[in-house]
Amino acid sequence: MIETARYRVGQFFRALAARVPEEQVEQALRILTPQARSLFRRQARPDQRHALAVYTTLRRAGHTDTHLLAAALLHDVGKAAAHLPAWQRAIIVLLERWAPRLLAYLSQGQPRGWRRPYLMHANHPQVGARQAQDAGCSPLTVALIRRHQERLASGPAFTAEQHGWLAALQAADNLN
Repeated sequence: MIETARYRVGQFFRALAARVPEEQVEQALRILTPQARSLFRRQARPDQRHALAVYTTLRRAGHTDTHLLAAALLHDVGKAAAHLPAWQRAIIVLLERWAPRLLAYLSQGQPRGWRRPYLMHANHPQVGARQAQDAGCSPLTVALIRRHQERLASGPAFTAEQHGWLAALQAADNLN
């Protein structure tokens, strides 16, 4: 538990100081439509860095499917609409790890007042999926974004290969 806390604190400070090498961004964004590139660029710098890390993890694992890689770059794009400061995101990350039931409880109701950050976080996969669809992403990319925080056994069935892609996306997201 101490090691996990140390990792999460380090992750928070790395996010604050995140630098995204432009050449890495340009190479990754080639797989996106122009509208989807714009979506990626609307994300906060730490979110761009995280998305690139997820993308890179998948590439290093041998994944080449453009639908999966596009989902890696855009899976958290729905968070950009929330405009949450780093300290609120840190609270959410800690609650996800140590008090998931409390986070689920706080994520109910209307996205107003002090509960807004929790609801915005809970709904970011659906928001991001809508944005990706509007930006011309493939139905598979949209589905991966929408489901990236679901338990693997839930939701509509994917093919075995697509289920594997969702599992790979979730694993890469959790690593980064």
